[in-house]
Amino acid sequence: MAQAIKEPCKKQACDIQACLSKNNFLPQRCIKVIEALKYCCEQCEYKSTHCASLSGLLKQIQKK
Repeated sequence: MAQAIKEPCKKQACDIQACLSKNNFLPQRCIKVIEALKYCCEQCEYKSTHCASLSGLLKQIQKK
C-alpha cells in the first residue's frame, strides 16, 4: 500500500520555504532546515530535483 517516495527531500524543501517565509527570506535564520535538506540530498546522492537550489542556499548562509 505504501509507495516509494518519488521525490526525496520534498519535505525538507517545503520546510525551507516555510522558514524563509516566516523570516523575511533570510537564509541565515533557516540554517537548521537548510542543513536538513543538505543531509537528505547527500543520502539520495542528489537525485532529487529539490537539491538543485541547495548550492545557492549554502552560498548565502556562508556569506555571513
